Amino acid sequence: MITEEEFAEKARNFLAAHARRKDEAGDDQESLEADAVARTKAFQRALFDAGLAGLTYPVEYGGQGLSRGYQEIYTREASQFTLPTNAITISHGMCLPILNDFGTPEHKARHLRKIISAEEIWCQMFSEPGAGSDGASLQTRAELDGDEWVVNGQKVWTSGAQFCDYGLCLARTSVDVPKHEGISMFIIDMRGAGVDIRPLRQITGDADFNEIFFTDVRIPKTWLVGELNRGWNVAVAMLMYERLALGAGGAGPMASRRFDRLVDVARSHSLTHDVTIRQALADFYIRETILRYVGLRMRDALRAGRAPGPEGSIAKLASAQLAVLGASVAARIAGPAAIAWTGNAPGGDQIARGVLAAPAIGIAGGTNEVQRNIIGERVLGLPKEPSADKGVPFKDLLVGTQRRG
Repeated sequence: MITEEEFAEKARNFLAAHARRKDEAGDDQESLEADAVARTKAFQRALFDAGLAGLTYPVEYGGQGLSRGYQEIYTREASQFTLPTNAITISHGMCLPILNDFGTPEHKARHLRKIISAEEIWCQMFSEPGAGSDGASLQTRAELDGDEWVVNGQKVWTSGAQFCDYGLCLARTSVDVPKHEGISMFIIDMRGAGVDIRPLRQITGDADFNEIFFTDVRIPKTWLVGELNRGWNVAVAMLMYERLALGAGGAGPMASRRFDRLVDVARSHSLTHDVTIRQALADFYIRETILRYVGLRMRDALRAGRAPGPEGSIAKLASAQLAVLGASVAARIAGPAAIAWTGNAPGGDQIARGVLAAPAIGIAGGTNEVQRNIIGERVLGLPKEPSADKGVPFKDLLVGTQRRG
C-alpha cells in the first residue's frame, strides 16, 4: 500500500499539473454552465485514472479502498488549489455516499464507479413548492404498478438538474401514516420520459438550479433506495452529508481560504493599514478558524466511523453566516467599486456577485432557522417546538398545497 508521504506527493504533483493555485489570478467561483461541466468531467476522469478519486470507497466499485486519513491528506493538498469540481459537489458529496450506504449491490455495481469518475453526474430532489423547510410535507407521489413505480409531482431548487444523468428523489408512497413514515427514496433517470426540467434564473443572472415536473414517470421497482416507507431515514443521512459538503466538513469554507482572498482585496485597494478594515479582517479570520476546528471535529468523527451529530448544523449555520460576513467585508473594502467597476478590471464583478449570492447559502441545505432549531434541541437541550401533526395520517393534514377534496 502507498504510504501517506508518497500519497501526499502524488496528490501534490497531480494538482500542480491539472489545477490552478488559489494565489494565482482568476475567479474561484464557477457557475454551472456547459463548459464548466465539461471541465469538471475532464478533471475528475484524470483524477480517477490517477488513482486519486473515490479514495475511501470499495475497490470493487471503482474506489481506492483507502482510509479516511488519505482523504484528509488529499483535502489538505487540494485546499491550495481551485478545482473545477463545482458541478459534482452534490453528486459526490451527497448522492455517492448515500448509494454506498443504502444502495443495493446492483445499485453500487451499476453506478458507483461512474459517479466517482464523473461519467455520471447526479442531483438530489427534496424541496417542493409546498414543502421547503418542512420537507416531510412533500406531495410527489410514487405508486407501484406491477414491476414499475409511477412518479408524479414537482420538485424545486434542484441544483444542476439540467446536466445530471440521474437523481435521488423523495416521494410519498403512503398517505395513511404520519408524514415522516410514508416517504421513500428513488433513483430517477433525469433524461427519462415524463421528466421536465425548467431552469430558474437567480439574482446573479445564473441558472444553477431548476424546477422539475414528473408526469407518469416510470422507473423499475428495483430503483427503490433503502426500505419502503423509510425514506426519511435516508433523507436525514443525506442532509448530514449535505451539511458536510456545504459546511466545514467538505470542500466548503475549510478549503476556500476566504480570509486570504479578503486580504488580497484589501491590498488591491491599499487598505491593509486601515484600522477598521484590519479589525474586520481579524474578526473574519477568527470565525473562519473556529469553523475550521469544527470541521476537523466532524472529520475526526467520520474517521472513527461515527456519524457527526449536531456539529453538522453548527458548521452549516456558521458557514452561511461567514459567507454573508465575507461578502459584506469585501464590499466595505471595495466601496463604490463593489457595485460599479471599469470594463478592464479583472474579475471586477466578483464582489457584486458575492454580495448577491451569499444569502442563498443560508437557505441551501436547510435554512438558518432550521439549523438553529437543531442546535437548540440537540446542543442546548431546549424543548422541541410543538408538533400539532404528530401521529396524524398525511391524508388528513392541510400542508403545503394539499387540500381536502
